[in-house]
Amino acid sequence: MTDRSRLAGLPPLKVSPCSVLDRVGVKARQPFILGVDGSYDLNLNRFLRELDSWGVTAANSIESYSRDVMLFCRFLIESRNGKSIWECDSGDLRAYKRVRLFSGPDSVSVGTWNRSIAALDKWVAWSLYEELLTKEPFRYVDKTVMTYDGPRTMRVNAEHVADPEDEPVRFVSFEDYLLWRDVGLRGELPEGGRDPGWRGRNGERNAMFADLIVYTGMRLSEASSLLIPEIPPLVTGRRITGDVHLSKAVTKRNKARTVFMTLRILRSLHHFIDIERDELVARRLAEGAYARSEEPVLVRRAGRHALTLDTGRSWAYAKIGPEERRRLARVSPDGGAGAPLWLWLGEDGQPLSPSTWQSSFRRANERCAKFDIDLVISPHTLRHVYAVHMLGLLLRQTIRALGRRDDQRLERAELRRLLIGNPMRKLQQLLGHTHESTVYIYLDLLDEAQEIVVEAMAEWDAQAAVLDRVEVAA
Repeated sequence: MTDRSRLAGLPPLKVSPCSVLDRVGVKARQPFILGVDGSYDLNLNRFLRELDSWGVTAANSIESYSRDVMLFCRFLIESRNGKSIWECDSGDLRAYKRVRLFSGPDSVSVGTWNRSIAALDKWVAWSLYEELLTKEPFRYVDKTVMTYDGPRTMRVNAEHVADPEDEPVRFVSFEDYLLWRDVGLRGELPEGGRDPGWRGRNGERNAMFADLIVYTGMRLSEASSLLIPEIPPLVTGRRITGDVHLSKAVTKRNKARTVFMTLRILRSLHHFIDIERDELVARRLAEGAYARSEEPVLVRRAGRHALTLDTGRSWAYAKIGPEERRRLARVSPDGGAGAPLWLWLGEDGQPLSPSTWQSSFRRANERCAKFDIDLVISPHTLRHVYAVHMLGLLLRQTIRALGRRDDQRLERAELRRLLIGNPMRKLQQLLGHTHESTVYIYLDLLDEAQEIVVEAMAEWDAQAAVLDRVEVAA
């Protein structure tokens, strides 16, 4: 802390502190790390500022990497005799692994641990490049891993942990999802009907959010940061889906993609927006809640791909990150801040954060447990539900396409491409994964969604029976 009395006699600054931060490249919401004594490590925080030039560009990823580095620094201070990160070695990382990964109820998942390793590996690479370290502080080994293109040797941190086989992707059937949604989020009884003891006020909103993920496969960060003008219009006619363009500013690894809503979910979403959400916004506008918004970004017009600000500037959604999206508001008749463009709002009319949705899902799990419903669901679980059911649909679509082919004598390579490669590639694109092999985990889960397998095999068997009769007749 600075002693204000020592500054009283000094002339005022001639520059704005914000302009100084802008000049050195510090962006809004830039995370930084302070020592236990309030000290500021210039080099460590420079690493955090330069993460985007080292391949970590998404705001959520930068925040996660910064938190991972901070937690390791805290561990060194508290448990390794006050070491700084610049003094760490392999023994420190192994000790940290025992605490983080094998500490009983407080242990983290393998995925969370490996993300911590990735953050520290990034710090090592940056520090070596900047000549702040003379050698690697951790031990690295060569491991052979299986990829879609075959075995490949990679150099990895020795403390990296392979995903265990006993930690499968969490998947629930669609019927179980509906039970969890209605009881946990909507406040109904397991046998149906409203629970008189239910005190929740946002059941329909929360159920709508869960349905959006389960029918589109969006990530929590993507679904929670949607804007009203990004929702497809509700049109009649032959159109059966609505396409949602997820901009690279809100997706993982900045990979823009398009997801699709069924007409039914699109109708429900517009119903929610036009009735429940609009009623909430009208009440908060009447109370002057948005007139007190801090640093709003005023919007004159909003299209499907870009905004026109009050200043006349056009701003593409691809360049608007979650934090900036939270500040977007339509211009009110008096020229001030009006209704927010953020889709999901709390009771106060303000944008909901991803952590709020996590809390809603936890409360839903707790409520289901009271009724002995053994379901623990997170937003990411619903993404897996979407993936498994979509893969089943894509496989059945491919089987039907095979049945329509005139030449049924397919080469093995062509059959593999049609039956596996094509559906898996489509699923990869819908989920926004970098590698097609990432979605292969859902093939194993098809065994748990038995109705998908049974229906697909029934179609295949019917086609085979027809072919057998044709060959006998010939």
